[in-house]
Amino acid sequence: MEEHSEKKESRISVDSNIHFGKPCVAGTRIPVRDVLEVLRAGHSFEEITTDFYPDLDELDVQACVQYAIDTIDAERIHVTSSSS
Repeated sequence: MEEHSEKKESRISVDSNIHFGKPCVAGTRIPVRDVLEVLRAGHSFEEITTDFYPDLDELDVQACVQYAIDTIDAERIHVTSSSS
């Protein structure tokens, strides 16, 4: 399972010279955020790779989702109790 996740992770790159260092699909100038926005709009992986970003394949789209999950997992969340 780790090997599969590692392959997805290598599909995402961060380069300060491309989109101001925003994460993109490796080898493209397609930001992860843009792919996630199309997913949020309700389009399928197939539609994304066919109609929106034909340079991507479904593993690239999966890598974008995994990148978002990994980013959330790495966040430090500070919970404060509310005073009622």
